[in-house]
Amino acid sequence: MNHQFHPSVLREYDIRGTVGQTLGPEDAYALGRSFATRVLRDGRHIVAVGYDGRLSSPMLEEALVAGLCASGVDVRRIGLGPTPMLYFATASLPEVQDGIQITGSHNPADQNGFKVVFRGGPFFGPDILDLGRLAARGDWAQGDGTAEPFDIMDSYVERLLVGLEGIAPDAVARLAIGWDAGNGAAGPVIERLCARLPARIPGRHVLLHTRVDGTFPNHHPDPSVDANLADLRDAVAQGRLDFGLAFDGDGDRLGVVDANGRAFTGDALLLLFAEDLLKRQPGATVVADIKASGALFERVRALGGSPLMWKSGHSHIKSKMKETGALLGGEVTGHVFLADDYYGFDDALYAAVRLIAACIRLGRSVTELHDAMPVMINTPELRFPVEEDRKFVVVDEVRSRLAADGADLVAIDGVRVTTPHGWWLLRASNTEAMLTARAESESEAGLAALLAALDAQLAASGIRR
Repeated sequence: MNHQFHPSVLREYDIRGTVGQTLGPEDAYALGRSFATRVLRDGRHIVAVGYDGRLSSPMLEEALVAGLCASGVDVRRIGLGPTPMLYFATASLPEVQDGIQITGSHNPADQNGFKVVFRGGPFFGPDILDLGRLAARGDWAQGDGTAEPFDIMDSYVERLLVGLEGIAPDAVARLAIGWDAGNGAAGPVIERLCARLPARIPGRHVLLHTRVDGTFPNHHPDPSVDANLADLRDAVAQGRLDFGLAFDGDGDRLGVVDANGRAFTGDALLLLFAEDLLKRQPGATVVADIKASGALFERVRALGGSPLMWKSGHSHIKSKMKETGALLGGEVTGHVFLADDYYGFDDALYAAVRLIAACIRLGRSVTELHDAMPVMINTPELRFPVEEDRKFVVVDEVRSRLAADGADLVAIDGVRVTTPHGWWLLRASNTEAMLTARAESESEAGLAALLAALDAQLAASGIRR
C-alpha cells in the first residue's frame, strides 16, 4: 500500500486542501499511517486527535484515527474543539507529546486540513514533506492501536482561568465584554469560560455566534478581515461594552475591537501584551514576525524589552521562542504566543483572558491603551500573482540589487528594506503562486515613496504590481 498526496496539500505550516477535490478521507488515512510511523520510530505510541466544526471534519477525523491505529499507535480522541485545546492536551497530559487537529482554520468552508504537534512542538516544513515521502513509499509501521474518547474541555477551561491569578475581584471595576466565536470551534469553550468568569472578574459577557456551524451562517470566522467584525462592533456599540473579542475558525487567532469600534492590528495587540509583560518581566524577549510595524520594535525596546524580528508563520514563531527563551511572540495575523506562565503556543482564548488581566494590571481600558498606540500609515498586505517558478527568483533578484546598493535590509524571510521614509517588505508566498508586499511610513508622502521604490524593484525583475 502507498499513497500520493495532491502536490498542493503539503504546505509549509500545515496540511490543507479543498475537500472532494484535493483532500479526502484517503488522505487523512494516509496521514495517520505516516504520522504514526514517525511517532513510533521516535519511541512513543500515543497521539491526541481533535477536530473543528467544519462539515467535513468528523469524516476526516474517522479516517485519520483509522490510519493512526492501523500503524499501531493508541489515540486519545479529544473531540470537537479549538486547535489550542489539542495543543493543551499535548502540553499537559504526561503520556501525550504528539497530536493532530483537523481544521480548516479561517479558510473557506469547503477547505480543511491538519495542524500537527510532534514531541510537544511545531511540525512543519521538511517534516511535513517527509510524511508525503513515507506515504509515497508505503513505508508505514503496522500495528493494531486503540482509540478512546478523552474529555479535556473542562480541564482546558480551568487552565485558561489561571491567566487571572493574582487579581482580586473586589479590586476590579465591572467589565462588559463581547465575544464573537463566528460559529467556529471555540464556541463551546467560550460558553463554559464566560459562565465562570463573573466569579473571578465582576461584569457581564455578551456572546455571539457560539453555536458551532460549519456553514458559517453569520460571517466568515476570520477576524483579520474588517468586514467580519461588523456584528461584534454592533454588539459593543449597542451594549455599551468595554471591548469585543473575535476568534477565527479554530480559535488560535484573536481579533479585538475597542469601545469605539476600532480594530486592533495584530502588531498593536502584541504591543499591548508586551507593555503588560515587560512591567513584570523586565528585559524579556518579544518575537514578532517580519510584517510587524517598526513602531512595535521601537516601543518594545523603549519599554526595556528585547525585540526580535523573525519569519512569518505560527510554526516559525513558536520555534524561535523555544530557541531563544522568549516569553512573548505574535504575528500581524492575530496569533499571540504567551510563554511567561503558559505553554508558548498560539491560543486566542488564553490571550483573551490575559488581555482582561493586562487591562486590570495596567489600570487602563482597552480604548485608552489603543489611544496610546503609535500612529503609523501602512498598506494592507498587497498580493499579486507571479509564476510559481519565478516567485522566489524575483525576491532573490531584488535582494541582490538592494545589497549591491548598500540598502538597510533584513533578509530572513523575503526582504525588508528600511529607508528614511519607513520600510517595505517583499515576500514569496509559501503556499501560492504569489508575491506579497507591505509598506509603512509616518506620512502619506513617505508611503508613496516607499511604494515607488518597491515598484521600481519589481519592474527591474519584469513584474508589475
